[in-house]
Amino acid sequence: MTAEALENIIIAEIEKSTDQRITFADYMDLVLYHQDYGYYNSGTVSIGSKGDFFTSPSLGQDFGELLGIQFRQMWQNLGCQDRFCLVEMGAGNGELAQDILGYIQKHAEDDFKRALKYIIVERSPALIQLQQEKLASSTINLTWKTWSNIADESIVGCFFSNELVDAFPVHLVTKDEGQLQEIYLCLEEGQLTETTNSISSQQINQYFDSIAINLLARQYPTHYRTEVNLQALDWMQTVGSKLKQGYVLTIDYGYIADKYYHPSRDRGTLQCYFQHRRHNNPYANLGYQDITAHIDFTSLMRCGESSNLTTLGFTQQGLFLMALGLGDRLNELSSGKYNITEIFKRRDALHQLINPTGLGNFGVLIQGKNLTAREQSLKGLFIPKL
Repeated sequence: MTAEALENIIIAEIEKSTDQRITFADYMDLVLYHQDYGYYNSGTVSIGSKGDFFTSPSLGQDFGELLGIQFRQMWQNLGCQDRFCLVEMGAGNGELAQDILGYIQKHAEDDFKRALKYIIVERSPALIQLQQEKLASSTINLTWKTWSNIADESIVGCFFSNELVDAFPVHLVTKDEGQLQEIYLCLEEGQLTETTNSISSQQINQYFDSIAINLLARQYPTHYRTEVNLQALDWMQTVGSKLKQGYVLTIDYGYIADKYYHPSRDRGTLQCYFQHRRHNNPYANLGYQDITAHIDFTSLMRCGESSNLTTLGFTQQGLFLMALGLGDRLNELSSGKYNITEIFKRRDALHQLINPTGLGNFGVLIQGKNLTAREQSLKGLFIPKL
């Protein structure tokens, strides 16, 4: 029912458009975020071993607790002010918030607990309901807000996200006969079909100019195909405008621009997840599968700089978590406090968080605004920057 309803909605959008076509970004927005049938709003999102995908928080409390250590240091860096906001953007099923708040409640000093205001910015009503149910017992000041509810330059603290930006709708572009073209969806004999035409927005050209990538250069083959995440730039500008002083922490899978747009990556990074099966057909399982694309971290850095954000560091999740004490947690498993079943389960989860071929290779970008040199020094960045 969901797939059929979404297909009818997409067809209607195409038929009412001036050019009888919609961008892939419009399509992706509908199948992921439609208010009734989109994947994230339909109540079908499932995270963990029995779901469509798993994330770092689904492996246990350690990921959130280690982030809690970093957030506590950020508060200390800013002089232990009596108001410190953590703004989680895209909180999923609430597991990460639960682990962060649980760590702070158990281990942080009372001054930090009193100062902390935890804000969740979430687009999906279905996920908000899940989050509110999971976090109902929290004793920390906790609220849900929209971007319009957060005043410009009102936040002292940290905006952070984990695997959020990869789910923003992306434009698909291709090199065709020496020109940069965009991939659209149209109808052919009543069926959804890809077609190419001129790009839908000059922002796409500006995007490539800002990261110094020229897809029309000789080294890029004809029919080279990739993604452009314009919504990530809008998001970064919004975050920069809301932050008065503090940090922006972005954790996601992705690359710097030279690696993202390497000539050998000629089919882009778009991928889909359905019941732990990864594939590359975004037109299957409408409303029942996740669709993602890797993050171009260079574009976030450049956009952040235009919003008065300074890049403090970019590294890998494995190195970031080790700097925050994950290695000590592995060593503690030999302390005799745990039974053999607990040791194997916890060790496996900790190793997955730092696995260089998996979650450990995720990018970690930390940006700052209105910070002194001392305030820019963070535990998680006491490591070489990539």
